[in-house]
Amino acid sequence: MTGTICGTGSYAPSYTMDNNDIAKLVETSDEWIRERTGVERRHIAGKETTVSMAVEAGRRALANAGTAPEEVDLILVSTISSNVLLPCAACEVQKELGAVKATGFDLGGAACSGFVFAYNTAMAFLASGVYRTVLVIGSETLSNITNWKDRGTCILFGDGAGAAVLKASEGQMYRPVTHSDGAKGDALTCESRYTKNWKEIPEENTYMKMDGQAVFKFAVRRVPEVIGEVLEANSVAPGDISCYILHQANRRIVEAVAKRLGESVEKFPMNLQEYGNTSSASIPILLDELNRSGALKKGQKIVLAGFGAGLSWGASVLEW
Repeated sequence: MTGTICGTGSYAPSYTMDNNDIAKLVETSDEWIRERTGVERRHIAGKETTVSMAVEAGRRALANAGTAPEEVDLILVSTISSNVLLPCAACEVQKELGAVKATGFDLGGAACSGFVFAYNTAMAFLASGVYRTVLVIGSETLSNITNWKDRGTCILFGDGAGAAVLKASEGQMYRPVTHSDGAKGDALTCESRYTKNWKEIPEENTYMKMDGQAVFKFAVRRVPEVIGEVLEANSVAPGDISCYILHQANRRIVEAVAKRLGESVEKFPMNLQEYGNTSSASIPILLDELNRSGALKKGQKIVLAGFGAGLSWGASVLEW
């Protein structure tokens, strides 16, 4: 048994901040941000929450799949920025969608690798026969943990959610490849305020902090490596891949990965110019856009690749 994506959905807040808005907060410019990141604007939550965006993305994915909420067996929500700890975001989504038969739990910490890790978790459950229908969601309100005085990070991040419905199907599951390197985790950090001594923690430490150069070097090295690993593990040639859906962090990273793989950058769709880095939501938002535009055709082989906090990285092959 394996799993097949049968529907996708996404949601982004209507309010946006373009680069000129960011330039009012820190010393930067539209030209500087575009040149170094490719980001032009990002969607920022107002009344929306991580849960409310997850609910809407999930609702749209179920509608796209023609699947009733009562058919869902499992809900997985990948997030590092949930507005609730108890109950978990997945259980809140279950309640709001009316997915009364579903088990729900959250996956956190992997951040930008989160959707790939959640997708792999769903596929393992489907392949084992434990569940038949899984709703996988990546949802983030990163604006709540962004230091808007830090030029190195506030230019990058945005809010949004993306979702996919996976159903059990006949066939052989593609083997995923994932890695973590905790020894290098200090390249991307955010300390919790949910500790006894949180008032003693410097405020800037409770927002995302990133060593941009370290993350860039990590991504342009490890992402091509893991894509090569997952293709070799599944005896799939690069020429068989129709597109590579990477975590949308930085245009330069995507272009560097394409170059190192010897692939045309046209095979690496991007929407980071519109959304910025939405962490675990970035891959499913892009996947939904490609699905709804008709860019994805039945039978195509696609690679999903995420990289982020931990440090963590991974890739999966799927057939559309």
